[in-house]
Amino acid sequence: MNIAEKFTTLIDEVIADELSDLHITTGDVPYIRTHIGDLHPVKTFWEVDTMMMREIIKILLEGRPFEGKTVDCSYVHKNRRFRVNISENVRGKSIAMRTIPTDIPTPEDVSLSPAAIRLFSKEKWIILITGPTGSGKTTTLASMIERLNETQPKHIITLEDPIEYVFNNKKALVHQREKWAHFEEFSTGIRSILREDPDIVMVGEMRDLATIEAALTLAETGHLVLSTLHTNDTAQSVDRIIFSFPWEMQNQVRMQFSLSLVGIISQILIPRIDNSWRVPAREVLINNDAVRNLIARGEIAQIYSVLEMSKRNGMNLMDDALVDLIERKIIAPESAIQHMRDRSRLEGLIW
Repeated sequence: MNIAEKFTTLIDEVIADELSDLHITTGDVPYIRTHIGDLHPVKTFWEVDTMMMREIIKILLEGRPFEGKTVDCSYVHKNRRFRVNISENVRGKSIAMRTIPTDIPTPEDVSLSPAAIRLFSKEKWIILITGPTGSGKTTTLASMIERLNETQPKHIITLEDPIEYVFNNKKALVHQREKWAHFEEFSTGIRSILREDPDIVMVGEMRDLATIEAALTLAETGHLVLSTLHTNDTAQSVDRIIFSFPWEMQNQVRMQFSLSLVGIISQILIPRIDNSWRVPAREVLINNDAVRNLIARGEIAQIYSVLEMSKRNGMNLMDDALVDLIERKIIAPESAIQHMRDRSRLEGLIW
């Protein structure tokens, strides 16, 4: 069996077992991520040497050369899409492949609360989905894009790196663009689409100041902007936006962001108690008058208190989400403790 056949067999196994991630590194066997988030070596595969790595990269890049220190791309095998990152490291090169499900889930499938779903009924401003790498942000965002596609006669443009879920036009007109293939940087991509009459713009990730600034401007000009951030909770997401700007601009940005924010959904994935899969726990921030005033005054730490006191309005603190999952015996307390801000709340919940 040659390298291409061996690699294809490995991808077939990933698809058949519905695994989320595959990691390949020079000088070691591949690793897979299980349904509960653990990494395990694939000992039946060869140890990947430099020549094998070169051949696998050639397959993933469809013959294009690997240039620079890192590259993102997509890979399709038997109608299954993968998000791929290829990078250099001290041992040589590494590949990280994330499986993209074929079917786009509904907001209910991914357990979004009614209050979180209502955020997406807004005509303009900005909504953020945040969380660490591998927390399902892309899937949550895709579920809402598809709901808008099914229900709103709007023009939706997505800027992605790379394209993951593929949307077919339904009630909306959806145009998807991939970085490098259709635009060079998110910030320039945002500016270029203003002439295309968009109603809703999905920015795959707000990675830098230029992108954040362009997205806020787009939201202020009457568009609904949806994007993601790599942050751990809703208050930290507000700080990340504001402190991305130079200090002399931060007061202005606080006011700007306080007026343009619709809400923030921050999420993590926790192993189920039976270790069969992972489930989302979410913190939901809705920008009401209290939140708006705290952002404008820079009193971000007090947002947690508003979250705790505003449950009846659909807001949810991450600690409350975790406690609820524990009480419903969906997750174990031991799985939640590292994500709790107030770990004393777990007292009495250890079974």
